[in-house]
Amino acid sequence: MQLRPLHDRVVVKRIEAEEKTAGGIIIPDTAKEKPQQGEVIAVGPGARDDSGKLIPLDVKVGDRVLFGKWAGTEVKLDGVEYLIMKESDIMGVLDDAAAQKKAA
Repeated sequence: MQLRPLHDRVVVKRIEAEEKTAGGIIIPDTAKEKPQQGEVIAVGPGARDDSGKLIPLDVKVGDRVLFGKWAGTEVKLDGVEYLIMKESDIMGVLDDAAAQKKAA
């Protein structure tokens, strides 16, 4: 199933958090918080300004992004959980993650 967001909305898949701390302590599932990082799966065409002109989005498919703890609406499609949020809910794009993907 394909999901195409409308206007300035973005579909994000959460990136699972590490199960160990930097010190090597394993975090149980009950103590984990939902990750606030994700990968952009789909983007809408953009928002329209007052004159009707289309303003394209700054994020693109494949970007790793940071978002707020309560941002977006959770949906489940084909057993996979996604977040649908407005582009304004995204706090930033992680550039170093893209560089690591290219190096791998």
